[in-house]
Amino acid sequence: MLTASVLAKRTGIPIFTVRYYTRIGLLKPSRDLRNGYKLYKQSDKERLKFINSAKNLGFTLSEIEQILSHAEDGDTPCPLVREIVERRIRENREAIREMKRLQKRLEQAAEMWSGMEDAEPDGHSVCQLIESFAGASE
Repeated sequence: MLTASVLAKRTGIPIFTVRYYTRIGLLKPSRDLRNGYKLYKQSDKERLKFINSAKNLGFTLSEIEQILSHAEDGDTPCPLVREIVERRIRENREAIREMKRLQKRLEQAAEMWSGMEDAEPDGHSVCQLIESFAGASE
């Protein structure tokens, strides 16, 4: 049996993360009746490594909880994992497209502003750079 601090050291995961995962129910330690310490099993160490691997793949804690729940119920979570990954790929592709559009707008703005001088706000204008680009892009 391991304490939270020993579990954290052995996995390289910060103690506050171990405590947080325990608080939200991803880790379920037993209690030492003598001192009230939470005690973790070797399987909790493996579970923590799994959670860390899933986080590194971009899974949210909520998604990880769903995956673990399927496994605890004896159901394979693999179809759910595939579904989440495929959805995330689609979302990432759209986010990349949007970032490329934003990058293009920023480059256009920087080019447009390269010959403009800075101006002080005058009560009608806050920043002529942004205002000039807004007018050019409408």
